[in-house]
Amino acid sequence: MNAEVLTPQELAAREKVPLATVYAWNSRGDGPRYYRAGKYVRYRLADVIAWEDSRFAESA
Repeated sequence: MNAEVLTPQELAAREKVPLATVYAWNSRGDGPRYYRAGKYVRYRLADVIAWEDSRFAESA
């Protein structure tokens, strides 16, 4: 893949949350899209940014 990818540890550091939170997001389907490369989970940076943008609250 040419796109930049993040590991679960890198995503946790980016979001400033515990690694367990990232794994909980994966289990519940609440987090950014991810893919598996063998036994490894990876997140495309573009998907992480889109997920982050979708979480902003709209002003009233």
